[in-house]
Amino acid sequence: MSLSHRSCPWVLAVLCAGAMAAGAAGAASSAAPGTAAAAPASPPAASAGAEPAASTDPAQVQRQLRRYFFDAAREGRRDMLGEFIAARYDLNVRDEKGYTALILAAYHGHREVVEQLLKAGADPCVQDLRGNTALMGAIFKGEVAIARRLVQADCAPDQRNNAGQTAAMYAALFQRTELLQALAAKGADLGAKDARGNDVSQLQRGEFAGSPAR
Repeated sequence: MSLSHRSCPWVLAVLCAGAMAAGAAGAASSAAPGTAAAAPASPPAASAGAEPAASTDPAQVQRQLRRYFFDAAREGRRDMLGEFIAARYDLNVRDEKGYTALILAAYHGHREVVEQLLKAGADPCVQDLRGNTALMGAIFKGEVAIARRLVQADCAPDQRNNAGQTAAMYAALFQRTELLQALAAKGADLGAKDARGNDVSQLQRGEFAGSPAR
């Protein structure tokens, strides 16, 4: 992401200052001999509750940004996420487990954040490293209202995780009847089998070789 004073909201100011300082340092090193590069303006003094000063290492700045971004999604911080959105941050960036902000918000039950991210263009079809989607996570956690909203997203109803399981299989296993009906209405294949040979009807009856794990 290209950072500038104009594109960086105040919550990200320290991180932006670090990124711009790194850019200025690069410009100084490439200046002609004897030519002094203008020093970047110093960031405002931190308040008692402010974040620590940002690194001038661009890679470290990006790691800090990702950490704040994912923490905001996990904690339901609509205000901070709004500033990332305003700065045109990549909403589909993934953490080391493949989770996106939308997956985290859905899993932790932050309905308003889920809506905020969807309206801003977050991709609801992204899968984590285990192949699970935000919808699967919401069903697993019993976040029915969030799952109902995610069923409406433009994703294939039979997306499978690494174990061959679909959202309909999760809904069947955890007895989310309303969601199972919504997925069926969307065209989910209720006769599909996972890698262990389980189908929706077996899972709904509790007759399964193995249950979906998160």
